[in-house]
Amino acid sequence: MCTHTPRCPSADSSDREAAAVVASRPEQGWSVLCNDVVLFEDTGELLPDGRVIKPHRPVVVTA
Repeated sequence: MCTHTPRCPSADSSDREAAAVVASRPEQGWSVLCNDVVLFEDTGELLPDGRVIKPHRPVVVTA
């Protein structure tokens, strides 16, 4: 449970990636957020209920 002020977004929120990092393993390419979301360096996510969010890197548009 989040003890930060203001509270971190829940794992079901669209802005869940804005939660504070509570554990980080950059050498392995992942971090655990305060809302129990595992965030991978490729922007994929593992939610606490087991759902997987595919990587969603922003698309770069060139002129």
